[in-house]
Amino acid sequence: MTDTPQLDDAHFRAIDDTRLFPTQRTIHAPRILLLYGSLRARSFSRLMTEEAARVLTRLGAETRSFDPSGLPLPDDAEADHPKVQELRDLVTWSEGMVWCSPERHGTITGIMKAQIDWIPLSLGAVRPTQGKTLAVMQVCGGSQSFNTVNQLRQLGRWMRCLTILNQSSVPKAFQQFDGDGRMKPSAYYNRMVDVMEELVKFTLLTRDNADYLVDRYSERVESGEALIARVNTTAG
Repeated sequence: MTDTPQLDDAHFRAIDDTRLFPTQRTIHAPRILLLYGSLRARSFSRLMTEEAARVLTRLGAETRSFDPSGLPLPDDAEADHPKVQELRDLVTWSEGMVWCSPERHGTITGIMKAQIDWIPLSLGAVRPTQGKTLAVMQVCGGSQSFNTVNQLRQLGRWMRCLTILNQSSVPKAFQQFDGDGRMKPSAYYNRMVDVMEELVKFTLLTRDNADYLVDRYSERVESGEALIARVNTTAG
């Protein structure tokens, strides 16, 4: 006969409406970091993030973009490398992110993955991506695909981001931008605007209670057990 599982009352908590709906709200512009996954001179993922940044600015957000040129491969440099520090500082600054990658060989680019791999799950006691909003986009050289946005979603979940529901995938991206690097009017442009609008809405809704939204019973139990073990070890 198996034991019936029991809630750990020391760590089980009822839902706290005051933390879900805080009365004190942050008033500064939403801080959005944009990452792109290509170093080509005419990089469509970069052009896509630049277009998205224009929309975000119109929506009242403050945006910053990270240039991945010069970022070393993961484990090929120390964490104090200037480009690594720049990236990590931007992630810490942000309240939401946009990840946009080309699809290369059916997946995200190594440039995109390197940026994500340099973002640690924790910096000391701080989880730099936990609870932050995320929008995912991809550009395709040929027909429309969703491989890359699906993989970015998987990475966002692993990084504990609140990945919004909408997404953008632009086929034949070379046809969607003019000679000045501006995106042409199209249904794909409108969809990108939809995604940025949704990102700003979710960032405004969650940035004041992000820590509470991702607070987990299982981790509270684990932390409590670890603390007891340390106390017992010290006492012994």
